[in-house]
Parts: sequence; C-alpha cells; structure tokens
Amino acid sequence: MVWEYDAERARTGAPKADLPEAAPQDAACVLFTSGSTGIPKGVVVEHRNLVHFAVNPLLPELSPADRVAQIANISFDTFHWELWSSFWAGAEIVMMPSVPDLVKGDPGRELRRRRITALLSPTMAFNHIAAEDSDVFSSLRVLQTGGDVVRPAACRDVLASRFAGQLVNLYGPTEGTTAATAYTITEVAPDATSVPIGAGLAGVELHVLDAQLRPVPQGTPGELHIGGAGVTRGYLHDPARTAERFLPDPFGTPGSVMYATGDLVSKRPDGVLDYLGRNDDQVKIRGYRVEPREVERALLACSGVLDAAVLPQGEGQDKRLVAFVVSQGRTTMPEVRAYAESTIPDYQVPSEFVQVPEIQSTPHGKRDTAALLELLGDRDRRRSDYVAPRTDSEHYLTKVWEELLGTERISVNDDFFELGGNSMLAFRMSRRISRDQAAGIGLEDVLGNTVLADMALALDASQSKEQVA
Repeated sequence: MVWEYDAERARTGAPKADLPEAAPQDAACVLFTSGSTGIPKGVVVEHRNLVHFAVNPLLPELSPADRVAQIANISFDTFHWELWSSFWAGAEIVMMPSVPDLVKGDPGRELRRRRITALLSPTMAFNHIAAEDSDVFSSLRVLQTGGDVVRPAACRDVLASRFAGQLVNLYGPTEGTTAATAYTITEVAPDATSVPIGAGLAGVELHVLDAQLRPVPQGTPGELHIGGAGVTRGYLHDPARTAERFLPDPFGTPGSVMYATGDLVSKRPDGVLDYLGRNDDQVKIRGYRVEPREVERALLACSGVLDAAVLPQGEGQDKRLVAFVVSQGRTTMPEVRAYAESTIPDYQVPSEFVQVPEIQSTPHGKRDTAALLELLGDRDRRRSDYVAPRTDSEHYLTKVWEELLGTERISVNDDFFELGGNSMLAFRMSRRISRDQAAGIGLEDVLGNTVLADMALALDASQSKEQVA
C-alpha cells in the first residue's frame, strides 16, 4: 500500500491510511557518492543499516540533555548521525547554518549562543578552524570529525585549547553506513604524522587483506574490507559494480558480504587501525613503486607544514611527483624540499613544491584533485597591472595574503577571492588580523573589502577608531 497525502481528508479530519511498516531489509534512502569515472554512484542504504549506526554503543553517547548541531546537507551521510542518533538518544536537534555560512560569522559564538553540546564537523572544516582558533570548539561536550584525513596538528591544537570534551575521529565509506570505525583522541605525539582511524564499531567486522583476500600479518599494509551490520545493499541499478566491490564474506555467516574499501590500512597490536592511503594510488617513479600518501605523511612531519597533497604528473618514464603544500608562518617551499631530501629516499622527493592556500575539497568532502591540477597550470601566471604595496597596512596585508594564498607578487588592486580565497580562508585572515593588529576588523570587513587596497583602508580606519577611543 502506498500512502498519499489527501487534502480533503486533512481538511475534514477524516481518518488517514496508516503508513506501511518498514522491514529491516527495505531501502531507506539512496546516497550518491563521487565515482572515479566522474559518474556518481547511488548507494542503497537499508533501514537495518541506519538502525545499526544510530544505536551503536561505540559512538559517543548522546542524552536528552544534548543539543546536536545540524549542519550537514541531507544528501551527505553525516546527516544520519545528526538525525537518527539524536532521535535515538532523545537529544534536541538544532538547525544551524551550513559550514561555509557558519564560518562567515563567529562560529564559536554561534555554538555557544545556541548552546550546542555535540557536533560532527567535516574534516576539512575542522582542520581549517583549528589552525586559526581552536577555542571555537571549547563549549562542546562531543566533537567528532570525519570525511577526510585529519591533521595531527589540528588535533593537538584543539586538545591544548579550552576544549574539555570528547574528541573522536570517525572513518567510514558511505557503503558502510556513515562510519565503520571510531578513535577517541586524547593525545597526539609531537612527531606524529597521522591520527589512527580506530577500531570497528559494534557489529562491524574489519578485515585487512592482501590481493588474494588473505589476512595480512599485524603491522603489514593491506586493503580494508568491512563486514557486518553496516554494509549496505549495493549500488543502485549497477549490478556489475556492486559485484566488484561487495564481495562474499568468507569470515562471516553464509550469504553475508563484505565491502572492499580500496583503502590501505595496518593494524596495531591493540587492534587500532592506521590509515595509509588508497590502494590504487601507487605509481612508478624511476622504476620505484611510490605511494603518494606516504610522501604526504613525510611532509606533514616538517615543522610549518599544515597540510599536503602529492599527485603524480606525466606519463611513463617522465612521471614525476608534485607536492601541493599548505604552510604556516614563514615556512618556504625550499625549506620543505630540504626537509624532504633529508628524510625520505630521493625517488620519493617531489620534483615540484607548489605552495597553496588550502587543499581544496569536493562537495562530498574529498580532495579535489582537478582543482589542484588547475592551480598547477596557473601558478606562473603574472598580472600586468601589478601595483606594489605603498602603506604599512598594505605591506602587512600583502604578507598575510601571500601566506594564506600561497601567491607571490600580490598587487594592491588584486581581489582576495579572484586569487583563490574562500570563506574558510577569509575566516582565518580575520582572526589573524585581529590577533596581530590593535584593530577590531572582523570577518564582515574582510568580506566587504576584498580588494587589498580597500581592506587596508578598512584596517586603517579601524585603527584610527581604536586610537580615538
């Protein structure tokens, strides 16, 4: 029976037909994820998958006293935690602006004003916010992050801030229903180049296997396969791709399946998993097999490197590595290269180091490699209308823009957003200016004066007001 809205019955108060009762194996929703071919894949999530996730005892416990921030688009699987986990616990769901809109204001104040106690932040946003103002999260009791590789430095900054709640790193593909593992972060070593993704949630089976689907020894890299209650039905109207990634589970009950994630991990003695990268990212450089994510982890250990992405370029024997680096402070690309040359084999050292303001992400929170390659093509662009900084404020802002945008020879007539700026970087810039200068310039001033010369005038005006006061 299909229930339909009946306006006449609603107006007269006549009895309505009951909604059909859902069976555990019925489809609950279809979520589309990005595909390697550029064609989105529709993942069919069943009711039993959602219930498994919503009531999972190994996720941070919510209670009726919690106020959970709802910031995710309903097409993203993080929405499941915000909605179903909150419903299960009887927590209050608080509708919030989207992440980009949230950082345009004062996210810390907004979280406090709405008395938010629990938040699941996309990893890209978490990394950016923590880099400039880790106290943004100080009012939270539960802070989870997921969707990409979390930076160790970001976790260290949050743990060293006024935040006193539970910090959790979540990992899981949509095909495994939002999250398959969780890791509570209590400390991060100063020399750590990665943060573990943790152990399996209740009802989740994790298998680290070789190419022949045999378990690998502890500490040995292998592809992660996920079994258990979180494994979804498969891909919508795509039986071939479903058969390729949803495999018979030889470790489970008869008829059960496991999902081949394509992610490389290694297992620690305590069962905790370390994420190593993708199994399809290996490339040959000068005859050597190289895993770009290994190079990235090496670069992240360099002081002053906030984030890094390493991509292969070229074909055959001309293939080389290009490193895109987000740096902090005065760290230069020659310094990063020197560090790489002193710590990793020469065939792993990237041929080029390109400073970028951020490692951009797709709408699904994954790395936007196309955007990075486009930046690579434009990195040598020089503008003919260059005007050098003239005032103290223009000189100061030029340095800040160069650090955040990774662009040299900035003209006072340049526009922040035309040079690759975005709301996250504008947030970081406003915080940095307020910290460095005795002026009350805020994010609204940054967004309202995106040309460097105009921003400098706004900074001068703010400083004049401070002096008069």
